[in-house]
Amino acid sequence: MLKTIKSAFKVREIRKRIFYVFIMLIIIRIGSIIPIPGVERDFFRSILEGNDLLNMFSGGALEQSAIFALSINPYITSSIIMQLLTIAIPKLEELQKDGEEGRKKIASITRYVTIGLALFESTAMAIGFGNRGWITGLKDNPLKGVIVVASLTAGSAFLMWVGERINEKGIGNGISVVLAINIIARIPNDLGTLYENHIKTAPSIARGALAGIIILAIIVLVVMLVLVLNGASRKIPVQYSKKMQGRKMVGGQLSHIPLKVNTAGVIPIIFASSIMSFPGIIAQFMGKDQGTGIGSQIMMAMNSNSWFNRGQPIYTLGLLFYIFLVVFFAYFYTSITFNPLEVADNMKKQGGFVPGIRPGKPTVEFLTRILNYVIFIGAIGLVIVAVIPFFFNGMFNANVSFGGTSLIIVSGVVLETIQQMESMMLVRNYKGFLND
Repeated sequence: MLKTIKSAFKVREIRKRIFYVFIMLIIIRIGSIIPIPGVERDFFRSILEGNDLLNMFSGGALEQSAIFALSINPYITSSIIMQLLTIAIPKLEELQKDGEEGRKKIASITRYVTIGLALFESTAMAIGFGNRGWITGLKDNPLKGVIVVASLTAGSAFLMWVGERINEKGIGNGISVVLAINIIARIPNDLGTLYENHIKTAPSIARGALAGIIILAIIVLVVMLVLVLNGASRKIPVQYSKKMQGRKMVGGQLSHIPLKVNTAGVIPIIFASSIMSFPGIIAQFMGKDQGTGIGSQIMMAMNSNSWFNRGQPIYTLGLLFYIFLVVFFAYFYTSITFNPLEVADNMKKQGGFVPGIRPGKPTVEFLTRILNYVIFIGAIGLVIVAVIPFFFNGMFNANVSFGGTSLIIVSGVVLETIQQMESMMLVRNYKGFLND
């Protein structure tokens, strides 16, 4: 990997693209500290402190009540919505199959949906701010609420624009890069928290050193699990029949269909975490987060900060619902992106078959059975990677935002960016060879 990066910097075109991404990342971090006009930052920070998922995705901008507080979340949500609608609405499905022009139209619709979601979320937040008294002078000047909505919506739209510009002029998937830099920006703060709570305050140097070794070992273990989960795949062999083309016999080669173990990526965790945290956030904005009734107890159980609490173990039952959601969305999203019937039909049209399996319905059943097995293994892996940080946060009060979810995103972005660098250098070498 280091060799690839070093070689990439020697190529002028790639170096310019890397520098462009670097400038954009600086702009993102600057926007993450510019406050929303008129919002009481201290009150906002105290209420949302500990909401690790939202703070992580916004790079701390939400906790700082900055103009990039919504981050790229509206765009991610709108993209997922469009993927679901593409299956449900035949018109959108036709656009997706209509080549580059159709994909451009879907991308344009996605942008409009993003703006609508950002406007809705920012309006809900502004109402919540007003109800909690976080917008100074709102009663005397309602225009301040409009400024809050405009700031949040414009911030999210700007990040969407940055992501698209990185796709065009930089390296890597722009939206993923924006999300990854926000996550990376939170890691130093979290490491500082771990040092202050478990190493610096240790009763002796030996116990502090032991705590540091344990923390490092856990981080390395999670990173290794994430790398294995991202790289693991099940290869299904495919044999292609020989056929005559003119006077030549072609085909007959052996290929394979790679089924990634973690087919759905981090999307099941994002969906599950969003559903679990949504009721508590709404209650906080509406000033109804304090109470002892059954509703408050349910919201406590849905809060990951309450899991594995030795003083109140009953709240850990909420983890069961979280695991169910992760497994459900892993199956649901994979069923959308991989259709065994379509894959089997394409194989049959191209003269391909799985050795030992007849084409047609038996192939569909075989692919479905293998897919369900792979999805289950991937979902269990996702659950393990995601639950490890929850366990240590609850048992040892680690209180960090980076964990399995963030590491899956960051490692995926890094690997994808490195692969794109390698592809660009390979294309450049081919061009040089052809020119000679």
